[in-house]
Amino acid sequence: MKINLPFSTTGMMLDLDDSLDYEILESAIVSMPKPEKTEDELVQEAMEHPIGSPRLSELSRGKQNIVIICSDHTRPVPSKHIIPFMLREIREGNPSADVTLLIATGFHRETTREELVSKFGEEIVDHEKIVIHDSRDISQMVDLGVLPSGAPLLINRVAAEADLLVSEGFIETHFFAGFSGGRKSVLPGVSSKVTVLGNHCSKFIDSPYSRTGILENNPIHRDMVAASRMAKQQYIVNVVIDSDKKVVHAVAGDAIKAHEAGCDFLRKYCQVTPKEKADIAISTNGGYPLDQNMYQSVKGMTAAEAAAKEDGIIIMVSNCGDGHGGEGFYKALRDCESPQALMDEILKVPQDKTKPDQWEYQIQIRILIQHKVIYVMCEEYREMAKEMGFEVAADVNEALWMAIAEKGHDAHIAVIPDGVSVMVH
Repeated sequence: MKINLPFSTTGMMLDLDDSLDYEILESAIVSMPKPEKTEDELVQEAMEHPIGSPRLSELSRGKQNIVIICSDHTRPVPSKHIIPFMLREIREGNPSADVTLLIATGFHRETTREELVSKFGEEIVDHEKIVIHDSRDISQMVDLGVLPSGAPLLINRVAAEADLLVSEGFIETHFFAGFSGGRKSVLPGVSSKVTVLGNHCSKFIDSPYSRTGILENNPIHRDMVAASRMAKQQYIVNVVIDSDKKVVHAVAGDAIKAHEAGCDFLRKYCQVTPKEKADIAISTNGGYPLDQNMYQSVKGMTAAEAAAKEDGIIIMVSNCGDGHGGEGFYKALRDCESPQALMDEILKVPQDKTKPDQWEYQIQIRILIQHKVIYVMCEEYREMAKEMGFEVAADVNEALWMAIAEKGHDAHIAVIPDGVSVMVH
């Protein structure tokens, strides 16, 4: 059997010999019937029937300063199918509204003009007011109070001073927030560095509820919901996308209720249950844009972690053309005495002393404590990956046979074509 795994923009072919014992774990969204409506029609229909909220045109009446929080370049949100309809409804409600698109970079680098054009199209980039959030610029933040965790909530002034704060986004499984979308537009999307670090503290990341697909009792989600309410995020348009990054479902309305409805829809499709734990688990980060670096690729690796036996080998197929993706992430892995020693050190770090990238390397070393990881990545950064404690391979078939040499020809293999789209349970 041949499977074309997402890898950069090209894909990578995995050849599975018939003599091997394997199973394929993928979201049922791959096999769901294609919607009869177009992507635009799905979004417009959701906006015509908002959940727990008046229509956006009604919310816009009398509101002069309106801010739409938009996802950044690291998220495959099909903004071209969302933002034009949000802008149209806002201006139907208030033709004279002053509208700002605030790019929710969270803790990521600044989005480039080229990336904005790819996301929105030339028309919107040339004619709309766009502000790019910088979590490190404290002068641009407003203090809105204290979150349930005790961390301060500082958010971008543009969002804090809006008469109406709304957002776009997409809902997928998330490896510690449960699901993306909704409240994440505020925290971490447009929050300060201090707030993001407090939310991503070692105690919260260590919680057994801070896992893929879990919202109930998840301390990270709880703070995010509180941030959404404190920031007065009133309305969202969120979509669910398929493996081709096409809209297959949309929700609109109240920032919390519409998001929960979207999560409920996705949960029905994304939960997968292996027939047995795997000796070898192969995963990806869904290809471009999510497989641009190793930092982001921890997400897809957690799906393999959930599918593998405690001593199982994980094969991570992710291009990582931008390298490690975080200096703190890279140095922590490169310089640690051992993964366990680093974990012991992290768990002693208090909330207000959380370091940048700490949560990502905390999850990464949780995996490395239990599993050998073979990275299938671009040649340019393979030596760097070795420095960080990974084995490397030129392609997925080479990696598979490296793992089989260790685990035996009768090893049970789990193949997860898109590790960021499934909830392995």
